[in-house]
Amino acid sequence: MSNIVEAEGLTKLYGEKVTAVDNISFTVKDGEVFGFLGPNGAGKSTTIKMLTTLASITSGKASVAGFDVVKDPSAVRRSIGIVPQELTADDELKGTENLVLAARLHHVSGSEIRAKSKEMLKLFDLEDASERRVRTYSGGMRRRLQMAMGLVHSPKILFLDEPTLGLDIQTRTKVWQYIHLLNKEHGLTVFMTTHYLEEADGLCDRIAIIDHGIIKVSDTPSRLKEQFGGEVLTLTISGDEDLTDFLRTVPDVGDVTLVGRVFKLKVTKTENALPVIIEGVTRRGLKVTDISSSRPKLDDVFLEVTGRSMRGGEGGGESWVQNMNMGRSTS
Repeated sequence: MSNIVEAEGLTKLYGEKVTAVDNISFTVKDGEVFGFLGPNGAGKSTTIKMLTTLASITSGKASVAGFDVVKDPSAVRRSIGIVPQELTADDELKGTENLVLAARLHHVSGSEIRAKSKEMLKLFDLEDASERRVRTYSGGMRRRLQMAMGLVHSPKILFLDEPTLGLDIQTRTKVWQYIHLLNKEHGLTVFMTTHYLEEADGLCDRIAIIDHGIIKVSDTPSRLKEQFGGEVLTLTISGDEDLTDFLRTVPDVGDVTLVGRVFKLKVTKTENALPVIIEGVTRRGLKVTDISSSRPKLDDVFLEVTGRSMRGGEGGGESWVQNMNMGRSTS
């Protein structure tokens, strides 16, 4: 399988002291769903801005759909679709009118505009609402229209920025189904960001986690969870004493992470570790007030890699397409 995105030594500096992206290299395979995850300020947004020609590259190189991002930015822009967090459809225009406008902005030929618009309306189940003004649409319909607008010019790769942010679970599930359909039945490559890690786990063929401008890990979700290993034991302990050092001495306990008053432990054999933990906590005059165990999830991988939970460090940040200008690259 060939690569549709290639980044080598990609670096972005702001001024002389701020390194937003630090010499990263990675690839995205043609036809896969690739998840790019990271807390706010990690370098995720800057990386994607460079790939989509919205920010200049300080050093290194990148190609998208076979075109060099620096040498041929116009060809890159013709090859990509972008669906931002923000709902950019015009509320006063009808669904069809928004699609026609998007097609014209992407230089779709006049003879194809109507056909492509109808195709997108059918694909995203918006035919019945096509002649309604967008201000009458529900949140889920607006999101589906946004995706249709990003695909009306038949891009080779679709960049999705938090595609289900703020949607209820039923609508989120519907959007997941559309992403799966686009990828598996239409062969579209998808490069997506999300702060819902169960979303990345269910949709993505591979993911990369970036923090402090450096890609920390990159692999399939299943392999990353296997690398994490063992069970995850979650303990809430009374009092303010930090028991991290004690917990690390318990047999069969690996890494220990403290978030607030909640300890998360990697444990190879819970049946051996738990009695020792409870005895040690009791001896210190404290109590275990809550306990649970689970197999590792992407949340646990993310916490181990970055030292913080996704929900604690993500969401509400600036969108990587907040100042998108369709025709020009910015720095």
